[in-house]
Amino acid sequence: MYVADSRAKADPSAVGTTGIADAPSARGTTGTTARVSAAVAPTVFALGAVSLITDVSSEMVTAVLPLYLVTGLGLSPLGFGLLDGIYNGFSALVRLAGGHLADRGGGRHKWIAGLGYGISALCKPLLLLAHTLTPIGLILAADRTGKGLRTAPRDALISLSSTPENRGRAFGVHRAMDTAGALLGPLVAFLILRATVDGYDAVFTVSFCVAVVGVLVLVLFVPGSSPTAAPRTENAARERAVGEKAVAEKAVAERAVAERAVDEKAVRPTLRAAFALLARRDLRRITVCALLLGLATVSDSFVYLLLQRRLGVPDRWFALLPLGTAAAFLLLAVPLGRLADRVGRWQVFLGGHGALLTAYAILLTSWHGTALPYAVLLLHGTFYAATDGVLMAAASDSVPEQLRSSGLALVQTGQAAARFVCSLGFGAAWTLWGDRTALMASAVALAVCAAFASTLRPGRRVLEPAP
Repeated sequence: MYVADSRAKADPSAVGTTGIADAPSARGTTGTTARVSAAVAPTVFALGAVSLITDVSSEMVTAVLPLYLVTGLGLSPLGFGLLDGIYNGFSALVRLAGGHLADRGGGRHKWIAGLGYGISALCKPLLLLAHTLTPIGLILAADRTGKGLRTAPRDALISLSSTPENRGRAFGVHRAMDTAGALLGPLVAFLILRATVDGYDAVFTVSFCVAVVGVLVLVLFVPGSSPTAAPRTENAARERAVGEKAVAEKAVAERAVAERAVDEKAVRPTLRAAFALLARRDLRRITVCALLLGLATVSDSFVYLLLQRRLGVPDRWFALLPLGTAAAFLLLAVPLGRLADRVGRWQVFLGGHGALLTAYAILLTSWHGTALPYAVLLLHGTFYAATDGVLMAAASDSVPEQLRSSGLALVQTGQAAARFVCSLGFGAAWTLWGDRTALMASAVALAVCAAFASTLRPGRRVLEPAP
């Protein structure tokens, strides 16, 4: 894999018929086209570095938060479900706002994302002051507001820096770097808890310092302009070096840029235009499926609490459980992203939910072997590797460039809202009927939703901007 200019574009004549399941090898026969299809843009690596650092910060908190709230503050599963729902689903309320602001600005993707990263960073030290349900809930809501603002603009930058043929790989590379931070975060939290007396306070303080570094990396190293609007000097130099054939390719690319400019005038980035994207069959089906499957996706924190109860994991080792999920995610994100580009994103996406369903089934058995946590966490990480970036790559194929942030935010909003409801429902079911019954209900719901989602498979054509 090598780094290519973030403004490189595939042959426009091939874009109109690109399928979700089409292989990159089918895109042209020239060496230049093959190299462009295989490239990952510098913007993707820069954003990956920001996400890596930020995830070290956020996962330090996430790793200790369930134990801190349930054991340290004595919250019931229902109370924890409420806070966990806020933590994982509150961002749904602001994702559309973040996506819309980024699209309206024409080149504000970086700065809207930076605002979101900054808000989340400022929330970390506030956890030192909160010790009851209400203030902790407000702080977590503010933290997730920051996540909601940054997610869609960040993913839009990744999408706009990539071609349809390598979009799954680009998201896989970003998610792998992001997950490297998720792997380091719990480990840092574990070491801090073992080395200090006031472990939780130390974790929150170090988390804030790391988050500030992530914001600085975003400001200094992520390009401030839209990848599609940047100068083409590097491309021109490369084209002069390869001769007349490259000049002809440049002319084709310039015509495509001119056509996109006409389309951008026709489709203004308004909230009305963003919601109108749901009229597109593929995006509507993707959004509905993300929402339904989110309703049956048990929060990571509950999965780790279930494992702790099954195995009797001591409190001091609890922060290490997310490492298993993160390690599997890190190893599989890029391979599964490439597989999605070749065999179809929807197939890989549904396969990831099959892995999650298998993890639920294992937790419901009476198996208590030493391999139990490894199997569950491996399947849990496989689920994320096959769904997180792959879903955004699939949705990107159905959204025009000038509404890319808003379109991705629609899908993310539905998914986040559904997971908020799932956290509340799972916490209530655990409180009323026990953890096993709650997990059984979630497994049945996931199987039903996955079966229904398989019938709503999006089409195979990449949709172009509407005239």
